[in-house]
Amino acid sequence: MKVDQDNPIISVTVTDEEALDFHQKGRPGKIEIVATKPMATQRDLSLAYSPGVAAPVRAIAEDPSTAFDYTARGNIVAVISNGSAILGLGNLGPLASKPVMEGKAVLFKRFADVDSIDLEVDASDPDDFINAVRYLGPSFGGINLEDIKAPECFIIEQQLKELMDIPVFHDDQHGTAIIAAAGLLNALQLTGRELKDTKVVCNGAGAAGIACIELVKAMGIPHENVILCDTKGPIYEGRKEGMNQWKSKHAVPTDARSLTEALKGADVFFGVSVKGALTPDMVAEMAPSPIIFAMANPDPEITPEEAKSARPDAIVATGRSDYPNQVNNVLGFPYIFRGALDVRATGINDEMKVAAARALASLAQEDVPDEVVSAYQGSNRPKFGPDYIIPVPFDPRLISTIPPAVAKAAMETGVARKPIVDLDAYAQQLHARRDPLASTLQGVYSKVRRNPKRVVFTEGEEEQVIRAAVAFANDQLGTAILVGRDKQIFKTAEESGIDLNRPGIEVVNARLSERGEAYAEHLYHRLQRQGYLHRDCLRMVNNDRNIFAASMIAMGDADAMISGVTRNYSIVLEDVQKVIDPHPGHRVIGVTIALCKGRTVLVADTAVNEMPTAQELADIAEETSGVARKLGIEPRVAMLAYSTFGHPAGERSENMREAVKILDRRRVDFEYDGEMAADVALNPDLMKAYPFCRLSGAANVLVMPAFHAASISTKMLQELGGATILGPLLVGLDKPVQILPLGAKDVDIVNMAALAAYNLGV
Repeated sequence: MKVDQDNPIISVTVTDEEALDFHQKGRPGKIEIVATKPMATQRDLSLAYSPGVAAPVRAIAEDPSTAFDYTARGNIVAVISNGSAILGLGNLGPLASKPVMEGKAVLFKRFADVDSIDLEVDASDPDDFINAVRYLGPSFGGINLEDIKAPECFIIEQQLKELMDIPVFHDDQHGTAIIAAAGLLNALQLTGRELKDTKVVCNGAGAAGIACIELVKAMGIPHENVILCDTKGPIYEGRKEGMNQWKSKHAVPTDARSLTEALKGADVFFGVSVKGALTPDMVAEMAPSPIIFAMANPDPEITPEEAKSARPDAIVATGRSDYPNQVNNVLGFPYIFRGALDVRATGINDEMKVAAARALASLAQEDVPDEVVSAYQGSNRPKFGPDYIIPVPFDPRLISTIPPAVAKAAMETGVARKPIVDLDAYAQQLHARRDPLASTLQGVYSKVRRNPKRVVFTEGEEEQVIRAAVAFANDQLGTAILVGRDKQIFKTAEESGIDLNRPGIEVVNARLSERGEAYAEHLYHRLQRQGYLHRDCLRMVNNDRNIFAASMIAMGDADAMISGVTRNYSIVLEDVQKVIDPHPGHRVIGVTIALCKGRTVLVADTAVNEMPTAQELADIAEETSGVARKLGIEPRVAMLAYSTFGHPAGERSENMREAVKILDRRRVDFEYDGEMAADVALNPDLMKAYPFCRLSGAANVLVMPAFHAASISTKMLQELGGATILGPLLVGLDKPVQILPLGAKDVDIVNMAALAAYNLGV
């Protein structure tokens, strides 16, 4: 069985229909090509193509190494497969492997900012495959082989490594081995073992199994201390049946003729085989404090519960994301290639793999920051120990930890063509490549799963809202309450092929609700001195779903609400504020999260306060800084204006100047300064012209002088700058409410529902 460890998402249920819709909607597939240089004028085109392109052509012809300087070769990896071993699905051919290869390319980009192109080769014969790939070297900085069956994968990788002068890496083999080796190092430390004395049994003699034992031998476990088993039992010296050259290399003198016999007294079990291969009785015969890596997917050789029932002192890792210690390849391959590419390595050798494993092991021993807490499934902060021997995929420190270790090993072993002089500076550069928004959302999801909420989906008759509600429930984020006419909701669901008869879904008809009278009484108590009669309040509760939904959370029948798919933001907010007050000591504002060019910036106020006074601007700065910290971002606040520190002079910047003075008097605990123009706030080089500026780096919280400026700028960023925009997020209310943009898609609705459940606002 092929071990698939590439899924970094924690316990998410996905239906076939959802997956097909995800891949098909909008631009089909998961990747596109985006130009990195402007293509707006005739001069741009002349530089990009003819005649300008002739200059780099001549330079590369004279010195081939300059291809890394003048082209994208140094940051592009080919993900190549013939589809002979797709995930756990078998030999379905090259075309069927394309969604997986596109997915691998997306992971390269997401986790390590490595550009990637998927290539599906229609060649089942190893020689044909090798000949198709060997000539692609000038196009790429590295080759990631994927989903190729054993033993052909061994032949293909070895020959391509010999024929090409760029890294060739079969992730199905080495990715699993590197992550498992990292966990093993920590498990050995926790149990007081030394590599030289450790006895290992590996069940599964395919690509991953052989790679695992080769790597642990390279790390220092003696050859004779490792027994490799296949479906016919241990591979011992002299065995003839079912052998090949790769298995023979690992034959050892042993009297064991079964997995059960091999495991007696063994310290470590590596499983890359099938469900049930390891039994509790076998575990009971292992050495004290046994170390078990049951890595078959989707079902491990033995579950942690079964292993610990036989041996409570066992340390257990699996390939599953719903157990501690997940052996997940995404912890390795993006960062290994990142380091290899950045030193222009000619290959990825054992020393680089060992360096990656040791860096991963060391990272798991460090104190865990809040972002890791939010991405880690469990109620407590993970701490180095039996249930935390491997970092989690969304640890933001991975990109600044593993590539430097890999690059250093490449330099020390002579395969680096461009050594890095300052590895500390390199690590800082890598940190800037991270995608904080995706990590933030993952953290939000993980925290909500640990404390699921009842979220009201106000426009429950809309198809995309129904789909989002089902996804919210399937993702174990809590209970989704669809508000609307129940007959219409079920009719829409049936017509759309959506099954609502499942746990975590409730349907509520506002007009028929037995809670209507109580909600009306609550509303009347709030509005009676504003000209509203009791019957007015009853009518609003019965007929206005926003009023009804807000009443549900105001009176404790639900935890949060989302709305806005069919109504304007301001209208929804006006309805909600009839029912819910600001949280004491807070100001209601709209905050937009903008992710552009690898960095995250919060912009406020993008939704509520139209022309804020200086006092209100200071409040907005404090409120937005609180949101930033709740998202794991240490705020650096820029009070924006058209002028910078008094130039050009003008009264329109006076509010911003006064807001800074107010923040001074309040002695707030975050960085802030202003007034300043947006380019100065975001560009450290421009900021150097003002050495007195109190910001230690580029601003990540932008307080705009007015609602319209904030709204216009974020929409322009989205449409012209290619930024990813989330929000406006509504913060400052006493109860969690999020308002969607008109016509929001189901994925956006789920994200906002999760943020509402997370209660970002107070």
